[in-house]
Amino acid sequence: MPKIKTNRAAAKRFKVTKGGKVKYKKGYSRHHAWAKNRGRKRRLRHAGIFKKTEGEVVKKLMPYA
Repeated sequence: MPKIKTNRAAAKRFKVTKGGKVKYKKGYSRHHAWAKNRGRKRRLRHAGIFKKTEGEVVKKLMPYA
Protein backbone atom coordinates (compact mmCIF):
# COMPACT_ATOMS: atom_id res chain seq x y z
CA MET A 1 0.00 0.00 0.00
CA PRO A 2 1.26 3.50 -0.76
CA LYS A 3 1.63 6.08 1.96
CA ILE A 4 -1.29 8.42 2.67
CA LYS A 5 -0.61 12.11 2.08
CA THR A 6 -1.06 14.52 4.97
CA ASN A 7 -3.29 17.51 4.27
CA ARG A 8 -0.77 20.36 4.58
CA ALA A 9 -3.39 23.01 5.41
CA ALA A 10 -4.58 20.93 8.37
CA ALA A 11 -1.01 20.18 9.50
CA LYS A 12 -0.25 23.90 9.72
CA ARG A 13 -3.41 24.71 11.70
CA PHE A 14 -3.82 21.83 14.16
CA LYS A 15 -1.69 19.83 16.59
CA VAL A 16 -2.56 16.49 18.18
CA THR A 17 -1.86 16.27 21.92
CA LYS A 18 -0.31 13.29 23.68
CA GLY A 19 -3.77 12.21 24.81
CA GLY A 20 -5.11 12.27 21.26
CA LYS A 21 -7.07 15.53 21.44
CA VAL A 22 -6.77 18.13 18.67
CA LYS A 23 -5.67 21.68 19.53
CA TYR A 24 -6.27 24.77 17.40
CA LYS A 25 -5.68 28.51 17.60
CA LYS A 26 -8.84 30.55 18.09
CA GLY A 27 -9.88 33.01 15.43
CA TYR A 28 -10.94 36.69 15.64
CA SER A 29 -7.81 37.73 17.51
CA ARG A 30 -5.89 39.56 14.77
CA HIS A 31 -7.54 42.85 13.84
CA HIS A 32 -9.61 45.53 15.59
CA ALA A 33 -8.27 44.75 19.06
CA TRP A 34 -9.67 48.06 20.31
CA ALA A 35 -13.21 46.79 19.70
CA LYS A 36 -12.77 43.69 21.87
CA ASN A 37 -12.74 43.84 25.64
CA ARG A 38 -9.79 42.72 27.73
CA GLY A 39 -11.33 39.44 28.87
CA ARG A 40 -12.26 38.42 25.34
CA LYS A 41 -8.71 39.07 24.09
CA ARG A 42 -7.33 37.06 27.00
CA ARG A 43 -9.59 34.09 26.22
CA LEU A 44 -8.61 34.19 22.55
CA ARG A 45 -4.94 33.77 23.47
CA HIS A 46 -5.46 30.24 24.74
CA ALA A 47 -5.63 27.26 22.40
CA GLY A 48 -8.98 25.59 21.83
CA ILE A 49 -9.65 21.86 21.98
CA PHE A 50 -11.94 20.21 19.44
CA LYS A 51 -14.79 17.99 20.56
CA LYS A 52 -14.38 14.27 19.86
CA THR A 53 -16.25 14.13 16.52
CA GLU A 54 -14.56 17.23 15.09
CA GLY A 55 -11.18 15.87 16.19
CA GLU A 56 -11.79 12.61 14.35
CA VAL A 57 -12.36 14.53 11.08
CA VAL A 58 -9.06 16.40 11.53
CA LYS A 59 -7.18 13.19 12.37
CA LYS A 60 -8.26 11.69 9.03
CA LEU A 61 -6.58 14.63 7.31
CA MET A 62 -3.39 14.02 9.31
CA PRO A 63 -2.93 10.22 9.40
CA TYR A 64 0.57 10.30 10.92
CA ALA A 65 -0.03 12.94 13.63
